[in-house]
Amino acid sequence: MSKNNFTPLANGADPDDIGNNTSNNPTMQDILAARMGRRSFMLGSAGAAVFGSMGLTGCLGLGGSGSSAPAAASETLLGFKPVAKSLADAFIVPEGYTASVIYAKGDPLFAGVAAFKNDGTDTGYDQRAGDHHDGMQYFGLNAAGKADQAGASRGLLAMNHEYIDQTTLFAAGPTALPRPAAEADIEIACHGVSVVEVAKGSNGRFATVQASPFNRRVTADTTIELAGPARGSSLMVTKFSTDGTRTRGTLNNCGTGKTPWGTLLTGEENWSGYFKRGSDAAARSAKEIAALTRYGRAAGTNSRYGWETAGSDDRYVRWDITANAASTAAADYRNEINGQGYMTEINPYDRNSVVKKRTSTGRFAHEGAAFSLLKTGKPLAIYMGDDSQFEYIYKYVSDAVWDPADAKPADPMATGDKYLDNGKLYVAKFNADGSGTWLELSMANPRIAGYAAYTFADQADILVNARVAADAAGATKMDRPEWSSTHPTTGDIYFTLTNNSGRVTSGSDASKVVDAANPRSYTDIKNGTTTQRGNVNGHILRLAEQGDANATTFKWDVYLFGSEAGAIASINLSGLIDANDFSSPDGLQFAESTGICWIQTDDGNYTDMTNDQMLAALPGRVGDGGKVSVANGSVLVDTYVGKKPTTDTLKRFLVGPKGCEVTGVAETPDGKVMFVNIQHPGEGTAVSDLGDPSKYVSQWPSNSGYGAGKRPRSATVMITKNDGGRIGT
Repeated sequence: MSKNNFTPLANGADPDDIGNNTSNNPTMQDILAARMGRRSFMLGSAGAAVFGSMGLTGCLGLGGSGSSAPAAASETLLGFKPVAKSLADAFIVPEGYTASVIYAKGDPLFAGVAAFKNDGTDTGYDQRAGDHHDGMQYFGLNAAGKADQAGASRGLLAMNHEYIDQTTLFAAGPTALPRPAAEADIEIACHGVSVVEVAKGSNGRFATVQASPFNRRVTADTTIELAGPARGSSLMVTKFSTDGTRTRGTLNNCGTGKTPWGTLLTGEENWSGYFKRGSDAAARSAKEIAALTRYGRAAGTNSRYGWETAGSDDRYVRWDITANAASTAAADYRNEINGQGYMTEINPYDRNSVVKKRTSTGRFAHEGAAFSLLKTGKPLAIYMGDDSQFEYIYKYVSDAVWDPADAKPADPMATGDKYLDNGKLYVAKFNADGSGTWLELSMANPRIAGYAAYTFADQADILVNARVAADAAGATKMDRPEWSSTHPTTGDIYFTLTNNSGRVTSGSDASKVVDAANPRSYTDIKNGTTTQRGNVNGHILRLAEQGDANATTFKWDVYLFGSEAGAIASINLSGLIDANDFSSPDGLQFAESTGICWIQTDDGNYTDMTNDQMLAALPGRVGDGGKVSVANGSVLVDTYVGKKPTTDTLKRFLVGPKGCEVTGVAETPDGKVMFVNIQHPGEGTAVSDLGDPSKYVSQWPSNSGYGAGKRPRSATVMITKNDGGRIGT
């Protein structure tokens, strides 16, 4: 995910995305000596409709059949004409569709909360929609307000609020260090998760229900239970929880998953940068220092927002993890960082239910959680990416086997205990021949038990320091693994690999050299002047288990390569054209009703040609293509690539407003209403320009007629088809 309001590296990159993997794990090839390849830069067609201040509009084409019957993925047709690329400050959907904002940053969730003024003076965000809407799931309700996964007229949207736009949160922008407590409180409350009821009105369209008994905010300050093997570990002991069983807050939430028993899994992504660590090497063991460095908290590292400077209350002090040599872990917050970085489970149907961090899923920069297809009597698997350059792909497999009776449990969180607290964590190794192996992260793996660089104490240590364990196991370094989703009929698992500016064709570090699963490194020229290198446009990889969810081997191929339409063939390996070219895939979700795969982008590399977008795809399956030799200049890499898409199987469905990321997608069970999140529209607006809306990068969604003020706001958009049919067909 892209970030604003942080201290970037010299090249403008987010330190969390760059990553901290210094292991020398080989990829799949020896170093190949060659110079960097360069693609020929070619502008695509202008193709973008200009809508000025029109925020929600349609263009180019009709909807499809309007059939309301669910269809298998193989029967689905993409029944709309592709939307053109656009640089307009507008949310653009195909002709025949209507889009409306229904839930934006600051919208009140509870009775008595004042309407949002959107002028930087609003407070009470623990009772409002948070900022930076991200991953999202829909949970159905019946007419009586009971959980019903088939409920298509009333439901709950549970969504992440990843981070914040400091500039627009305050009247004159944020205060420099030390941070005022009042500002820190707003920022802390803007993070986390919100649950909001949505219901269909007499006009047939959904709206949020303020003061619904289901509405809930979980913030970066909410008390949360630790569950699984790391609960009670000495690594979890803090002044707040001297027995290591609790922590506070879920942080930097990105992708999501929906459990088969009807709860939300929310992934904690780039949480490391929220903590300050001073010069405390004398107070820490060599193991602690190694682990903190691996997770990006070297000594003398500042925090992103400076919350630790806001006062002496523990709510602020906890963000400083500097160890005190005269103290103990139970008397300070040296271990506070160990409470972040998990899949966190929330029951959306009970706003008073306990929230639990499932430590069995490992600690890293979590994105989405894709479940394996359910099989009675077989374990469940959850597939997860670690979103930083050269990080890994993981799988969790439950010890418990699936019982269909658990689909409608009396106590959903107890069902989560059953499936999510006991199991095995694996990391992926991709082989050059199109096969792969799941490497177990436990003391049963001799490479972990005998790892010289870090002596693991127990399974809790392995899970809390999963990245270190994955280094030890010999996993394959990937190009920023982000969201994952499971094909509803084939069971193949898809992963977006957003991009990687550090991928090279040759060098002294073999683990950063192009390989079969990450086969591209090239030079791209943006705006005709800016040089971009590495895997600039990203790709989507998929794998097929060779057995059930607990299989230890798989087959893989690359489903799609991101590229501009005009790039040379060695870059545009999927043969994309203006109707479906894209860059930096991020969000990914298969629709249950239609089998359509929705692909969303979080891009900074192709934004001279188009704002971020969402595409509809009808993928085949692993192995439907063949072996391809990729030319990176004179360096050739053999890989496996899926069947090339056509405009019948891949086309652009929407384009978002300026400066945004398109992220989070959910549908009603009948497939007739879609919800999409727009994150950080107007990113890059300067504090000095707050007094002049004409200088904002974006004025969305106010320019579509939604809400007060003109400051840009992250928001949820409802999309319907004018003929009442299923979205995309």
